[in-house]
Amino acid sequence: MLKVSVMYVDAAGAVFDVALTLPDAATVGDAVLQSGFLAAHPDQRLDALALGVFSRRKKPDAALHDGDRVEIYRALTIDPMLRRRKIVNQSRDPKKWRRERL
Repeated sequence: MLKVSVMYVDAAGAVFDVALTLPDAATVGDAVLQSGFLAAHPDQRLDALALGVFSRRKKPDAALHDGDRVEIYRALTIDPMLRRRKIVNQSRDPKKWRRERL
């Protein structure tokens, strides 16, 4: 038997964390189905979920190992590159930047 956990954090910060005991031949998809995640989130479908184990993307048919943490990823709300640019631009003082450049 395998002991695994299934984790998901929604945009509001609510955590879905379920510990499971599954048969040795269990897959990532089996863990998601057994966790009750799809019942708690009826708008989600297993084939449309982005899944991973310890931050490495996995398909639903990937085999699990004892102690694995199955992670359900949500879509990004903003492009990371744009976010970094926005932070830099907000922190930059235009007057100071002109003085240093002249």
